[in-house]
Formats: sequence, structure tokens, C-alpha cells
Amino acid sequence: MIFIEDKQMVIPGDVLADKEYQSGRGTFKEDDKICSSLVGLVAVRDKKISVIPLQSKYIPKRGDVVIGEITDIRFSMWNLDINSPYSGILPASDVFGKEKRDLNKAFNVGDVLFLRVVDVDEVKKVKLGLKGRGLGKFRDGILIYITPTKVPRLIGKKGSMINMIKDETKCEVVVGQNGVVWVKGDPSMERVAEKVINMIEEQAHTSGLTDRVRNMLFELLGKEIPEKEEKPEATEEAADEEEENG
Repeated sequence: MIFIEDKQMVIPGDVLADKEYQSGRGTFKEDDKICSSLVGLVAVRDKKISVIPLQSKYIPKRGDVVIGEITDIRFSMWNLDINSPYSGILPASDVFGKEKRDLNKAFNVGDVLFLRVVDVDEVKKVKLGLKGRGLGKFRDGILIYITPTKVPRLIGKKGSMINMIKDETKCEVVVGQNGVVWVKGDPSMERVAEKVINMIEEQAHTSGLTDRVRNMLFELLGKEIPEKEEKPEATEEAADEEEENG
């Protein structure tokens, strides 16, 4: 039995459903009940219940590139969780054209895809597509969820921050505008990247972040942290401002 409605706002401790349902992100199980672990909006996908935190709510826009996980397969489309109160749909025609083929032979529940938002209608029905360079299915790797508004800080000015993480960990890293990050590499390096990315999210509002990220990477990788060169105060302030804008 379910005790709430899709897209309903809940707070920590609210009972959402009984054991007939699966516990998703933002929830926990207690005495055969599924409860919310945070303030957010409920997302019901068949028998799985998640809570999307309000602070990281992603509002889809046409042209965005996003990372989504397939939650359901229907006759002519795949449904995807795109880290938003609104689920996305990938029409079979976008993959097969006019051919009639078994959707399971292309993608299955649990597959993670890199997609583009093709259209968003007035009721926030999100149509997704795979046409574009680099779009498609991810294989292996891990997913990390951050607040979508902090994506530019993770990427950095001209890609400086994300490229530093890639270079030091030797991992592939792809960032969706919906706040989902895919990382693939040696498992130990995936965990290093995850720790650093989580730190960037927590401290995204602070200045001097690039140096702290570099130091953290070097420490986690067992590398000697280079001594920081002394900079004139005005130059240092300008660098922090540039970093913030990046």
C-alpha cells in the first residue's frame, strides 16, 4: 500500500509506503515501512519510491544533456529517472526508427544513459533523445549525485576542475546538467574521484577551492603536495573571484 501521491512534498520520517514497494534514493526502511529521509518531492516509479531533495531539484530544459537511469520499459518507450520530480521518456522510434523491435534488446531496466532533452511540454513531460556526439549507454562505472546548480563549479573555468580530477585519477568523468556524474576507472580511483566531487559540492560556495581540491587529490593519491607560491594579495583575490565565476 502507498500512503502518499507522486510529486507530494514530504519531510524526514514521513511514512510513504509499506513493504510491497522498493526503497529508492532519499528513503529508508523501518518496521516494514518505507519512510522519507529528507525534505523533498516524492517520485513514484512503478513499485519504487524515491524522494528528490528540494535543494537539488532539476528542472529540465530543452537542449540540456543529462544522465538518466532506466526505471521502466513500456510498449513504445523507456522511462528514465533523471534526478528530477519529472521522469523522462525515450521513445523507441528515437532508437529503432520505424522498425518494430524488442525494446529489451537495446536497453534494460537499470541501464544508465547519456541523453539530450529534446522537448519539455506544459506538464513537464520530458522527451529525451540519443542523437548527438557522445550520447548513448554507459557501461560499468559509478554514479554520483550533486546539486544541479553546482555543476558549473564542478566543471570549473574552461573545464579546469573536472580536467584536474580526470588527469589525476585517470578516470572517465561525464557530468550531466541534471547533477548526475558518471565516473569510470580503477575502482580505487573511482572512490577518490567520488570523495573529491562530494567535497566540491559541499564547498562550492567558498573561494580558493581549486587549491583545496588539488591538495585533497594529492593527499588521497599519496603524492607530495607542492608548496604554494606566495601571491600578492590583490592577485590572490582576483584569482578567487575568477574561480567563483568559473
